[in-house]
Amino acid sequence: MPWDPARDLLTMQERLESLFGRADPGWVPPVDLFERADKYVLTVEVPGLRREDVQIGGDADSIVVSGHRASQPAGAGKYHQFERGQGHFSRSFRFGQPIDLEGIAAELADGVLTITIPKARVSTGRIEIR
Repeated sequence: MPWDPARDLLTMQERLESLFGRADPGWVPPVDLFERADKYVLTVEVPGLRREDVQIGGDADSIVVSGHRASQPAGAGKYHQFERGQGHFSRSFRFGQPIDLEGIAAELADGVLTITIPKARVSTGRIEIR
């Protein structure tokens, strides 16, 4: 088997995390985050996960996306290649302005979680004269 530096780094990370009581190494799903005038749109690649495997939480200016993928599917047999992340993951995103938590919508389709995060309306403190 050829040398794979990424595999060696993951092995080192797993060993260090096990020293601190974290047996499950976790993973980091790739994301895209972009901003529009009235909202942020976050896409997270989570192939093979079901809706109940993912949680979304937040506060006034940030959200956290977390979840879990089983280490090995039951009855999977002998692996020849194992590259997709396993275990727990958690990603946190802070925004430059308040967000509307009540208006957040999420959709999971084709292994991609799309989260639409509306920006909160911010009062300018100006009073319109009629």
